[in-house]
Amino acid sequence: MGEILELKNLSKSFGGLEAFSGVNLTVPEGEIAGLIGPNGAGKTTLINCITGVYPPTRGEVFFEGRSILELPPHRVCRLGIGRTFQIPRPFMNMTALDNLRVCDHHGGVDFKWLLDMAGLWEKRHLRAKMLTFHERRLLELSRALSVKPRLLLLDETMAGLNPAETLQMMALLRRIHKELRVTVLWIEHVMKAIMETAHRVLVLHQGKLIAQGPPREIANNPKVIEAYLGEEYRFVAEKV
Repeated sequence: MGEILELKNLSKSFGGLEAFSGVNLTVPEGEIAGLIGPNGAGKTTLINCITGVYPPTRGEVFFEGRSILELPPHRVCRLGIGRTFQIPRPFMNMTALDNLRVCDHHGGVDFKWLLDMAGLWEKRHLRAKMLTFHERRLLELSRALSVKPRLLLLDETMAGLNPAETLQMMALLRRIHKELRVTVLWIEHVMKAIMETAHRVLVLHQGKLIAQGPPREIANNPKVIEAYLGEEYRFVAEKV
């Protein structure tokens, strides 16, 4: 297996404000890579540059060895990159099932399997606005999978969930990774989820990639502890 995603010297500025600078990273096919860092570190902006929402100021983005730098978001999606958003964005007046149907660009998506996996099949005829926040999170994830992605970009999938819902989502991500064989690049602030689920963790701080490695190593990295985790997260290393 090769690298499914590669960023070379990727940078993005908004006027005089630099969101991130000189980011070099690769995500091997089949990996769950966690992307962590303080608010304002540039994580979501990085995802937006990968998916064509923002043009980078400089640098390159390669998906399966092909440059996707000049492609608009809909073409990036159709190549095989799905994404979620920090705040779920379903079509509120459409049913859960129809929300998936509009994302099916290639045809042949098993909507029942996806909604059943998310625990939403029995609510498939409900409008999205009738779903709970947790259910909208699950619908958001199901919508992203409806584009048949080979690379799935997740943006704070656990945000706003209670501990039981977080555990459910962690189990769901493991199942998606195993059964759909999808590669994942995942922004998250819930460290329990990242440390117990990701194969490798990348740390973005003040627009720079300051560390990357296995969860145990990152949990004990002095630079990461100082910049983001704090001493209280050292205990995670004993559990991963």
